[in-house]
Amino acid sequence: MSSGEDTLADALDEAAAAIRDGDLVVYPTETVYGLGAAALDADAVTRVFDAKRRDRSKPVSLAVPSVEAAGEVTRPTERERAFMREFLPGPVTVVVERGPDVPDVLTAGGDRVGVRVPDHDVALALLERVAPVTATSANVSGRASTRRLADLDPEIREAAAVVVDGGETPGGGSTVVDVSAGEIHRRGPLADAIESWLEERPE
Repeated sequence: MSSGEDTLADALDEAAAAIRDGDLVVYPTETVYGLGAAALDADAVTRVFDAKRRDRSKPVSLAVPSVEAAGEVTRPTERERAFMREFLPGPVTVVVERGPDVPDVLTAGGDRVGVRVPDHDVALALLERVAPVTATSANVSGRASTRRLADLDPEIREAAAVVVDGGETPGGGSTVVDVSAGEIHRRGPLADAIESWLEERPE
């Protein structure tokens, strides 16, 4: 392993430890930088909302390293599992029924939660160490999402215990889809393919 890989591995270990301690971290994804915290820890999730100054009525998604891991904290139907196996990892958020350990603050009191499996080696390496982790952009609400750490909001940098550098990210946002309702809530990458899948596989 090169020294660069050593440095990244150390940063990921440090980030995972911070998340387990209830702290916030900034990590790269295949869209933008995310703000991560232990998604099943209500206090940690509250810190995410506070750092972003996010409206508590707007839920936050969670990230896991695999479709199988998603099934440990949520209750996807067979059709939702089939969809997830088709499109994840990828820039897609799948809205499914939450499991009993998912706190109300994450879902804004709702019974469903967005699930991400990011198609990004660094994000997945973090999630292999600790999961589930909050999956929300690392920016103050209302400001632009961050693709480069040089552009990270000072408030977010100050709030995060660890910032994992993954270089410049591609940008954009994930496509948000509710498979059970057959609805795309937010169009992004793969939206056309997702639409076709939903039409070809009705309930």
